[in-house]
Amino acid sequence: MNVMIIGAGIGGLSLALMLKQRGIHCHIYESVRELRPLGVGINLLPHAAIELDELGLLPQLAEQAIETSSLHYYNRYGQKIWEEPRGVAAGYPVPQFSIHRGGLQMLLADAVVERLGAQCLHTGMHFESLEQDENGVTVHFTDRNTGARTTRPADMVIAADGIHSAVRRHFHGNIDQLCYSGRMLWRAVTEGEPYLDGRSMFMAGHQDQKFVCYPISEPLRKQGRSLINWIAELRVPQAELPKTDWNREVAASVFAEHFKDWRWDWIDIPEVIRGAKAIYEFPLVDKDPLPRWTFGRVTLLGDAAHPMYPIGSNGAAQAIRDARCLADRLQEFQHNGLEDVQHALLEYEAERLPATSGIVLRNRLNGPEQVMQIAHERAPQGFTDIHDVVPQEELEAISIRYKRIAGFDPQMFSRRQP
Repeated sequence: MNVMIIGAGIGGLSLALMLKQRGIHCHIYESVRELRPLGVGINLLPHAAIELDELGLLPQLAEQAIETSSLHYYNRYGQKIWEEPRGVAAGYPVPQFSIHRGGLQMLLADAVVERLGAQCLHTGMHFESLEQDENGVTVHFTDRNTGARTTRPADMVIAADGIHSAVRRHFHGNIDQLCYSGRMLWRAVTEGEPYLDGRSMFMAGHQDQKFVCYPISEPLRKQGRSLINWIAELRVPQAELPKTDWNREVAASVFAEHFKDWRWDWIDIPEVIRGAKAIYEFPLVDKDPLPRWTFGRVTLLGDAAHPMYPIGSNGAAQAIRDARCLADRLQEFQHNGLEDVQHALLEYEAERLPATSGIVLRNRLNGPEQVMQIAHERAPQGFTDIHDVVPQEELEAISIRYKRIAGFDPQMFSRRQP
């Protein structure tokens, strides 16, 4: 099999490494001319970390990333709603990691070059169109390095080219619309003093006014400092979505006034905001679940298949789980001929499309962050004891329900087959 992967993000690179591990040949085609460590922080939940462990990448990941110890939820007054351990402390066989997205992408890209060879990673190749017949798929690119048009053949194509996927648009252009939530995000990183134990993630506020923080650099933590990834979120009902620039830099004055009083004895949020060197604005968007991902020898993966709100820390995790599922299905059929390979793509879709659609829809209901919204609605002026507002059983039920839907209930790991 000659597999073509379009997109060298976290999902595409993970798939390439998993295919190599299973003896399946692939090439990756990426639109940007040079991979660089762009972006801000992400969380890598245990059900994704365990896949990278099976690729032998956990030691490199642990050198860079914070092993997240716990997750805390607070109201807008800094009163604790819910706290739970994460990673190994929560009973998982591997940690939960918080890391700079670009750092994770470059770690995966370096592994691809080392294991597959640099000749298998083609940058500056912008997808234009494709056609397929009984002999395979023909893909047309523009080479952004030269401006020339070029054509490449493949037995199958896996589109992992992100939320603005050109391949998805090729098949679903009539329904490929962004769905705006009515909320805007401002994201940045700030070097500062560690808060809590130096390895904790917290969220504060409610659906229309929220602040999220988590540290993302293990080397800096060892120096007694913290590289804090943070997200401020506000309701902005009317907003013009960017057409091209999804890394629009803005001044803190656009939103910071709404958080001016968010100073508690363990963190000063206005100070965190002031410490950022650059702040980027992102609309909170997703897309409606698709009726299908697979067209003959072509299928979608990751954000190209199921863009979702960054709620519950599941974007990267679900792309990696897509990759694992697809690699397993292709391994099963790699000796059975092209018709069986097409069947393998449909098997992958049958497993992953309904699972990820459920997460997209659950994230629209705030996922595990429902605990903050419930506390806000029932006690908008704060509380003395959270259990007078939200019973412990209700808090626990919200937490475990989302873990089961997203695939990281701790009990699932004991049943997982390698």
